[in-house]
Amino acid sequence: MKIVIVGAGEVGTHLAKLLAKEHIDITLMDEDPERLRDLDANYDLMTRTGLPNSIKDLREAGSQDADLFIAVTPLESVNMTACMIADNLGAKKTLARIDNPEYLQPQNKEFFKKLGVDYLIYPEMLAAQEIVTSLEITWLRQNLSFCNGELILLGIKVRDNALIVGKKFMSGFFDHRRYRIVAIKRNNTTIIPGGADEIMANDIVYFIARPENINFVRDQAGKVDHKISSAMIMGGSRIAQKTAQSLPASINVKILEKDIERSYLLAERCNRALIINGDARNLELLRDEGIHETDAFIAVTSNSEANILACMAAKRLGVKKTVAEVENIDYIMLAESMDIGTVINKKMIAASYIYQLTLDADVLDVRTLTSADAEVVEFVAKSSSKIIRSRIKDLRLPANVNIGGYVRNGEGFIVSGDTVIQPDDHVICFCVASAIRKLENFFQ
Repeated sequence: MKIVIVGAGEVGTHLAKLLAKEHIDITLMDEDPERLRDLDANYDLMTRTGLPNSIKDLREAGSQDADLFIAVTPLESVNMTACMIADNLGAKKTLARIDNPEYLQPQNKEFFKKLGVDYLIYPEMLAAQEIVTSLEITWLRQNLSFCNGELILLGIKVRDNALIVGKKFMSGFFDHRRYRIVAIKRNNTTIIPGGADEIMANDIVYFIARPENINFVRDQAGKVDHKISSAMIMGGSRIAQKTAQSLPASINVKILEKDIERSYLLAERCNRALIINGDARNLELLRDEGIHETDAFIAVTSNSEANILACMAAKRLGVKKTVAEVENIDYIMLAESMDIGTVINKKMIAASYIYQLTLDADVLDVRTLTSADAEVVEFVAKSSSKIIRSRIKDLRLPANVNIGGYVRNGEGFIVSGDTVIQPDDHVICFCVASAIRKLENFFQ
């Protein structure tokens, strides 16, 4: 597969590095040579300096031979134009990063497809959706639903009081079919559990469960649910705006923005939120604005360090749920160790969405787990797939792979060793990032 990526910003560079690890033919183009410096020396990819709306430069980058052309510069209009040019040159599929939610409406997506833009992605909106979801169930680190909510992936940090702590998988304690633990994140290591493994305090544990068993999972994990009725957002970024617009009306929202001009803009765009012109790093201001009575604190400025520190301060002041945007991947583990409730990384969210377009098997969804070097993938089994030939326990799946559940005829099920996958089943698989291509072979 040949992929051309235009735009060596956060999303483009992260995606290029991710795909380069899998020995895909990658060309990364940007008009600023400084952004490309040392990338081709350290990763298995080609870099090229060029203008994203230049037919000559796009042709020289190999867009005419691209199986997938991706335009993720900061400018929406440039991305759309680049995709149209690449499509005209001969690229098989194109994807553009956008910042206008109207483009995502079904009739508009069809219109752009006719112009040569096959896929649209709005990373800030995806990040905002994940924040809103994280506030629905406050005791979760991550909350991902599949197949219209038939199966849900729950990421939970467990403490000493959890019933599951100290239990080995071979003990039979987990043999109840009400959930399946698909992975454990312990310090810097992602563990696919075997019979001899056990849950330890402070592990982040990933469960697959049906919706009616969420309360059972909560009890097993020793968690208490807190309802969110008020939220304070630090920073007036696009993610902040989309979050404020997407939160239910039952939640009172305040946005603290230190730039006066942006504050006026926020007042126009977020008419349901109270806009405070001030620096949310100022603890006195937080106290004045009632931080001690606030249920959730969301830090989404462009500064990862400031977001982490602000969430730590909010927790000390009594906030039950904190969410931090952490774009510096090196800081994600730091944020986890400091008990930030949910960590958001928009480039990882966007990259996982784009990544599924590079797979050959029938894949409906790919989600990156921010706290773990792992992916959750929704495959559809076909009559020719290897996955349907044997019971799960006899399949000899690749190392670092776990199948959590499947949806058959619209109904979700938790797998066991004796489960046999059937054609047209939607299968929810958990795997470390390096194993996804091997897993794909079972579904082709």
